[in-house]
Amino acid sequence: MTQKDITFVADFLTEHFNEAPELYNRKGKYFNVERVGQYLKDEDDDLVSPPNTEGNQWFNFLKNSTHLKESPLLFPYYPEKSLHFVKRQMEGVIDQCLQKPADIIGQSVHQAVCMSLYKTSKSEDSTPQLFKLPFLWNDRTSNIHYVLFTILENSISKIHILRRHTDTSRSVSNGILAVDFGNFLNNSINESSDSRCYSCLDAHFYDDETVTVVLKESVEQEGKERVLAQLPLS
Repeated sequence: MTQKDITFVADFLTEHFNEAPELYNRKGKYFNVERVGQYLKDEDDDLVSPPNTEGNQWFNFLKNSTHLKESPLLFPYYPEKSLHFVKRQMEGVIDQCLQKPADIIGQSVHQAVCMSLYKTSKSEDSTPQLFKLPFLWNDRTSNIHYVLFTILENSISKIHILRRHTDTSRSVSNGILAVDFGNFLNNSINESSDSRCYSCLDAHFYDDETVTVVLKESVEQEGKERVLAQLPLS
């Protein structure tokens, strides 16, 4: 601690922890420690010791500004209230500001297309998560929106590419397709498909024309190979 810190603590103790013999016979605290705690109480009562705002440059600036004094853009100051009270007031204002845009945006959203990707048994207690690593990409040049994803279990070696035109009234060819990485790294067609079978760990668009994928060997053995591949979208 610096000497300045020690001085601050000494001044605080001197100001707020003076002995008060007249209070010894009363229940409760003998010392005034409410100047900090009063701001943290979650109640609407006025502060016990409101702050002194005299000489505050910001308040003087507002007081002397005819345009800002009554501006609705400035959040009102409540010098008699705690921080919890101000927090609730601010949350209410923010909720009110966001409600209208949420209503407008919600009314403008509608379903463009519905595709059945997989089915699960309704008798299962918990539906397994079969939809994995969806990644979105918007090609602004051709106005096409892409979604990359994989479906677990029976197609772990495939990555699916869904594409839609940003104009929902228009369609694109091959709206959804799958790329199989199963044994595409095998040296020959005679090589066993079980020896070099790959599944997709992750996939992202690198740019409008290239997809980057991280592959791993599906064979359960130590030192399984990882492959970083960049594939042309064409």
